[in-house]
Amino acid sequence: MTLNVGQRVRLAADLRLAGQVTPAGEPPEETGAFAASLALVAGIEGTVERVDEHHRQQSHEVREYLRLKSLLDDFGHQMPPASRKQLEEQVGALEEQWVAYQRRMHRVTVRVRLDNGFVLDDAPEKAFASA
Repeated sequence: MTLNVGQRVRLAADLRLAGQVTPAGEPPEETGAFAASLALVAGIEGTVERVDEHHRQQSHEVREYLRLKSLLDDFGHQMPPASRKQLEEQVGALEEQWVAYQRRMHRVTVRVRLDNGFVLDDAPEKAFASA
């Protein structure tokens, strides 16, 4: 599901937020003066304020797959059979890296202002469902 700015969403699963808290107005070196934990239950609704798309870096193998696949698609029909077969084998050998890259190539995070006043920033899009 793709989320959009202004869309109403609800938390899809229970969340537990834990970490260190600094009182407002305290200097940064006082970080860690308090520990805190907060639980948010599934179903809490809010509004999407921002959507950020993150693209993963392409490895050498992924770039090579794209180059060879393009070559095969564009000129494979004109190649001698032995050359085409060799190119198909090279593409096939890199296909596993390409599939793995596609599974993780695009990550979307969102900033959601929940109705209870809390703001979840840089949260995975998958943590929310349409309200």
